[in-house]
Amino acid sequence: MEKDKTAGQFELLRQKRFLPFFITQFFGALNDNIFKNALIILIAFQGAQLIQADADLLINMAAALFILPFFLFSATAGQWIDKYEKSRSIRIIKFIEVIIMSLAAFALIEGYILVLIALLFLMGSQSAFFGPAKYSYIPQHLKTDELIEGNAWVQMGTFVAILVGTILGGVMISLENGRHFVACAIVLLSVAGYLSSRHIPVTPSLNSGLKINWNIFSETYRNIQFLKSNRIVFLSVLGVSWFWFLGATYLVQLPNYTKTVLGGNEQVVTLLLALFTLGVGTGSLLCNWLSGKKSKLGWFRLGRSA
Repeated sequence: MEKDKTAGQFELLRQKRFLPFFITQFFGALNDNIFKNALIILIAFQGAQLIQADADLLINMAAALFILPFFLFSATAGQWIDKYEKSRSIRIIKFIEVIIMSLAAFALIEGYILVLIALLFLMGSQSAFFGPAKYSYIPQHLKTDELIEGNAWVQMGTFVAILVGTILGGVMISLENGRHFVACAIVLLSVAGYLSSRHIPVTPSLNSGLKINWNIFSETYRNIQFLKSNRIVFLSVLGVSWFWFLGATYLVQLPNYTKTVLGGNEQVVTLLLALFTLGVGTGSLLCNWLSGKKSKLGWFRLGRSA
């Protein structure tokens, strides 16, 4: 671990132990959301021209298939990340993203909606493997008094990426030849994410002797049982899970709600999605200031007494 002194809110962004990792995760989140939101808006407003199927069904199926891998693969992905050196694992994950996005670009240009939905599942799987890498990398490279700041930056960066990706995905897909613009963007961003991952410092495994359980169901069950043994961690996981569930539920319904109830177009959807994610991103950035850069059990006690 480097011995740099933390000097202000932006000091971590100047350091090699954090910046390449931050850029890599930012490009990944940005790419996810350009692709996901462009696809959902494409189905809602142009789906009838490309496939004979109910738009509501396709949109909800796409959202479910993107989220499903996080439930299925996260536990086993966590073991895989723990067992091997993390910077190499991240590079492998980002290279797989380049392949998936290249296939998605072709499917977008050709208008293969069902193929795009299947690739969205693969993109979710790739993101499910990147998640454990993201959260286990930070404690190995940041000092104790930098953890809140580092996590705040990652959280804020994620929601800025969601915001920008939401806007870009919605704007580009609504343009003439919009599918071509989105196709170019997702390939370029996946390549940029892979290139930035090559600068992430070596992060040795802390448990190289770990035996991976490739049965995703038994490993997921084992992790749930383990979480229940620590009330604070279990409540934290429940809180985060509810946050993502509620947010995803609202976000995925907005395109069809805007079209069928509000009578709006793609630009109105983009505005509503942007306002929603802007509020969440602002709260994430304020977290570091509100907590005084310290992890506090009082937040959990306050939640239980509320």
